Amino acid sequence: MVFSNSTSAQKLLVKDQTTEYAHNPLGVDVMAPRLSWKLVSDRRGTMQQSYQIKVSTDDKKLIWDSGVIKKDESIQITYGGPALQSKKRYYWQVQVKDNYGNTSAWSERNFWQMGLLTKDDWTAKWITTFVGDTTLGPSPYFRKTFSLAKPIKSATAYITAHGIYEGQLNGKKIGHDFFTPGWTSYNKRLLYQAYDVTGQLKPGSNTVGFYLGDGWYRGHLAFAGKHGFYGNQLSGLLQLEIEFTDGSKQTIQTDESWKYGHGAILLSDFYNGETYDARLALKGWSENGFNDSQWKSATVIQPGSENLVNSVSPFATKHEELKPKRILTTPKGETVIDFGQNLVGWVKFNVKGLNGTVVKIEHGEVLDKEGNFYTENLRTAKQLITYTLKGGGLPETYEPHFTYQGFRYIKLTGYPGTPKPEDFTAIAIYSDMKPTGTFSSSNAMINQLQHNIQWGQKGNFVDIPTDCPQRDERLGWTGDAQVFSRTAAFNMDVAGFFTKWIKDVKADQLPNGSVPFVVPNVLGQRETGSTGWGDVAVIVPWNMYLAYGDKQILIDQYDSMKAWEGYMTSQSKNNLWNSGFHFGDWLFYSPDDDNDGRAAITDKYLIAQCFYAHSTQLMINMAGVLGKKEDADNYRNLLTEIKKAFVKEYITASGRLVSGSQTAYVLALNFDMLPEDLRSQAADRLVANIKDYKYHLTTGFLGTPYLCHVLSRFGHTDIAYRLLLQDTYPSWLYPVKMGATTIWERWDGQKPNGTMQATRMNSFNHYAYGAIGDWMYRVMVGLDTDDSGPGYKKITISPSPGGGFTDAAATLQTPYGATSVKWVQENNIFKLDVIVPDNTTAVINLPDAASADVKESGAVLTQAKGISKVGANGKDLKLSAGSGTYHFEYNR
Repeated sequence: MVFSNSTSAQKLLVKDQTTEYAHNPLGVDVMAPRLSWKLVSDRRGTMQQSYQIKVSTDDKKLIWDSGVIKKDESIQITYGGPALQSKKRYYWQVQVKDNYGNTSAWSERNFWQMGLLTKDDWTAKWITTFVGDTTLGPSPYFRKTFSLAKPIKSATAYITAHGIYEGQLNGKKIGHDFFTPGWTSYNKRLLYQAYDVTGQLKPGSNTVGFYLGDGWYRGHLAFAGKHGFYGNQLSGLLQLEIEFTDGSKQTIQTDESWKYGHGAILLSDFYNGETYDARLALKGWSENGFNDSQWKSATVIQPGSENLVNSVSPFATKHEELKPKRILTTPKGETVIDFGQNLVGWVKFNVKGLNGTVVKIEHGEVLDKEGNFYTENLRTAKQLITYTLKGGGLPETYEPHFTYQGFRYIKLTGYPGTPKPEDFTAIAIYSDMKPTGTFSSSNAMINQLQHNIQWGQKGNFVDIPTDCPQRDERLGWTGDAQVFSRTAAFNMDVAGFFTKWIKDVKADQLPNGSVPFVVPNVLGQRETGSTGWGDVAVIVPWNMYLAYGDKQILIDQYDSMKAWEGYMTSQSKNNLWNSGFHFGDWLFYSPDDDNDGRAAITDKYLIAQCFYAHSTQLMINMAGVLGKKEDADNYRNLLTEIKKAFVKEYITASGRLVSGSQTAYVLALNFDMLPEDLRSQAADRLVANIKDYKYHLTTGFLGTPYLCHVLSRFGHTDIAYRLLLQDTYPSWLYPVKMGATTIWERWDGQKPNGTMQATRMNSFNHYAYGAIGDWMYRVMVGLDTDDSGPGYKKITISPSPGGGFTDAAATLQTPYGATSVKWVQENNIFKLDVIVPDNTTAVINLPDAASADVKESGAVLTQAKGISKVGANGKDLKLSAGSGTYHFEYNR
């Protein structure tokens, strides 16, 4: 099925086709996959008028023709053909017509391949070493040699494990992913991966295999040395489906005919690192001809009770490679390598020495006050690589397999000879999320802050959104994830990442609707139900809907969202949620010696009431999107009562809150808890508080994301800029001034004199406070969504110049294409460059331009194509624009 081009194809193109957020995905288990594409045109105001999709099988048989659909929708169009079959590949093309009468060529032929849709599709058997093999550490290797007698058309390997695995075929790694099958609520959902291995097979003899690590399944998790949370027996499952050119098929699968052995990996653990003895390496173990006569037969075991499901979410892969910035000797005499960036991943190194030589590498984030290597903040996590050389006079190269570290510095012990920079490479490993957003400004420190925000996201988005990547924790804290989710969706494509993780929020949710503190939940069923943390069930789906226009995530999570809302209601009395444990405004400002009560304590139940209202408002929004009018009406009535209860309990007659902290006023204002006639004075009280702290913020995890948004909303953007640019503690720029390359957990993780904050909880890579990025992108630069046109179908552009900045810019790859905003303030001249993607529209707000002589690309506005003047918005000028590139300039 390849359709011919149209005569006007050069004027309108279709590109960047995806199925369920992925290009040509394998293993799809959605029975009605969603198809998306982008339009490309050189004409302003281009909108799609209609589309037509055709789907065929690999034998070019047409199975679905959508017909010409007269809609401008170009993302997440649901397949509407006959039932899809397991393991089958489907090809699709799309043709579109625009509002100028142009018809595109038929798009490139893309595909998706279905996964194993039923339990009966799995013929492979789970295999392990032997029943009762519960020893932590040593990685078992499994292999099988087989023969292929016919020419190969295609081959797909379906793999999963209890533990984490790496598959190999004929001596080469299968796929590019690490730490597969990923971390889910294993007792309920276990992912499998599907890989196209056609190119790795050959006629005649072939060898396939995999080896296992403890990972999240059996390795250390949470605190106090706990391990084996999901089980103590590692096992694997592999099914290799091969189709020959004559149409016949062959399946190679795990069963009792496989063999296993052990090799050089003696220990692999996320917290503690890896121990590797090169003398025991199994050279060629996944190739033909390897001598496995000493290996034993694998043991077949019964499958677990969990559901095997696929996910097109991005898995961890290798990314940036960094060379040492310096190699130093500390005052203690330690040999330390500084890579110049706090990152997450591992170090690949070359070494040459005698047989049995032991090299140890420890990993740390910072140096201490004296300049010595520092690891006290790791708590019990060792982050230790132990490598024993094979020797023999040849150079050896090593990189870890089933572990990762959070580090900027490494300490070498036992390394033979003098370490050289060329022999060490730090490799960043994180989920394979495509970068989507950029931000830059005229202020170098703010640019470094953005750098830190992005690297904090990279390091903590390793399959799940973790709090930190280095100490004995690395858990999916729900509060951290919800406060940062909007910022995350700007910096990277996190649609698949959060879609996968939010399903585990639902899976681990308690029957009463309470949401765990961490997901997957490894802390137990008592560790649930905190305000601001449990609200992740509602906030993340809504933010994904806004960022990607994904209505399906609202449908899939609606019951979970209702359950959380119901839990809050069940905990409330007279519509007031003032019971239970809550983290509150976690890590708010608190002076060391707080004699005069300067600690910014906020009543936890006041916070709970605010988030109760916020989630209720979002439920109103989402019920409206899904057409659930009765639910929307019920939640609207409930919200009225929640706010009445708040006013009665927490506001004095004069409008003062019972908690006078910045967070109290920020949340009350951001979530509209105050009657309208009291909001302006409340904003003034917030400003007065900020001034009282000498223009420093005092907010913690829950107040910080909204602080600058509230200030700008109520006319105090100048104060927001002062907070943004503050560089003494507590502030966003204090860590930057101290040399940070990621976001810190605490405002003062390292004090000005070089001493450290409390070692029990002091991560130097903790993304939550990076939520300021959301204000930088959406308010400072002014690139924002419109709730009525989610996924940037409708774009709001409203720059807020100030703070002494001479320029600021942001770009974003939206589901519809690239958009960007850049403003420049030169003396009295204001310039604004805007790109609006095809098939979208934008409302552009020009600051202080209501009475200005505005030119667009040198022409007066009345002559500018693609723009219509909406009118004045106070001192600003409001315009409506279609797709295209625009340049505005005027005196300001």
